[in-house]
Amino acid sequence: MTETITNWAGNITYTAKELHRPYSLGAIGTLVAGSAKVRVLGSGHSFNRIAEPGPEGLLLSIADLPPVIDVDRTARTVRVSGGVRYAELARAVYAHGLALPNMASLPHISVAGSVATGTHGSGVGNGPLASSVREVELVTGDGGVLAIGRDDERFGGAVTSLGALGVVTALTLDLEPSFDVEQHVFTELPLDGLDPAAFETVMASAYSVSLFTDWRAPGFRQVWLKRRTDQPLPDFPWAAPAAEKLHPVPGMPAVNCTEQFGVPGPWHERLPHFRAEFTPSSGAELQSEYLLPREYAVDALRAIDGIRETVAPVLQTCEVRTVAADDQWLSPSYGRDTVALHFTWVEDTAAVLPVVRRLEAALDAFEPRPHWGKVFAVPSEVVRGRYPRLEDFRALARELDPGRKFANAFAQDILGE
Repeated sequence: MTETITNWAGNITYTAKELHRPYSLGAIGTLVAGSAKVRVLGSGHSFNRIAEPGPEGLLLSIADLPPVIDVDRTARTVRVSGGVRYAELARAVYAHGLALPNMASLPHISVAGSVATGTHGSGVGNGPLASSVREVELVTGDGGVLAIGRDDERFGGAVTSLGALGVVTALTLDLEPSFDVEQHVFTELPLDGLDPAAFETVMASAYSVSLFTDWRAPGFRQVWLKRRTDQPLPDFPWAAPAAEKLHPVPGMPAVNCTEQFGVPGPWHERLPHFRAEFTPSSGAELQSEYLLPREYAVDALRAIDGIRETVAPVLQTCEVRTVAADDQWLSPSYGRDTVALHFTWVEDTAAVLPVVRRLEAALDAFEPRPHWGKVFAVPSEVVRGRYPRLEDFRALARELDPGRKFANAFAQDILGE
């Protein structure tokens, strides 16, 4: 490599001997067919070595492929090239009077990388971003192109695939009619008195709900409600409306955040927390996330509260969201309605890792599945035991990539190979 390539946060420097940014599908096929090891670098928003092909491998970016966003208004679908970012996709879809069902906190992430790692937004009825995918197109190890749709028995392993099956060049997504959203922010939701029934009521009070805390005291400093204007106005008696615009990280200016105070606007300008035209931070952070059955949510939050004196000193903010169950075999939300506990840490790996291990010990009884693209230390054999369809995915990987061209050290460790 003639350039130093890092992830967004800068905590990972890739060691691949080559980085290629092909301009055509044919060029991708030629590169893949002629390489022993290949991994794809998306928008770089992973915080571990999931994209690392190793010093003898090829690191491939599809960001320079001609962007494809083909909207079919009649079928309510869009075919999009994998390197396109959600902000660009959302604007194009909105221009056709249509919408994605949900978006993640950041609109700056690539479509293929997001669905491959199980990335999600929030909402008790909203699945992860992969739940909108109806077909995936990928370049396999021999350089050929393969499409796998929902009617294919392999589809359950094809979307949230950790990049272990091939280079995802395009996806077809389901759309729905466009809608507007209002964002309301509240402050100081106590943890005391938040039993499982109350938690469910809070998280179901709007289309998308996020709770934020720095764990310096019990409870949540902020509650973000994103209400579809075609749904009832939420009654939220548990906390007071915010008196000023807020950023999820205490003390940070809110200028980069999406509009608050109940001002209605298009779905793609409210569902993310951050505005597409701004980069929300410099990347000076680390992130971890754990997804566990939603019925354990309150017990898990109380377990974190029990170690908050350990967590708080290295924490910028913690976000609590919900995700509906889906059927992608390696999805952290596979088969169970989920609560997602997200931690944005300070940029200090040496200080953060011992806290991550302590946090994982506190959450272990609740069967958490780590987000594939974040910092975690859960032993691989434990992670494997939490995915009942793992052997089916292994079989699919052997079928589509018999030479294990796309199986880097991260994927091999997770798959137990």
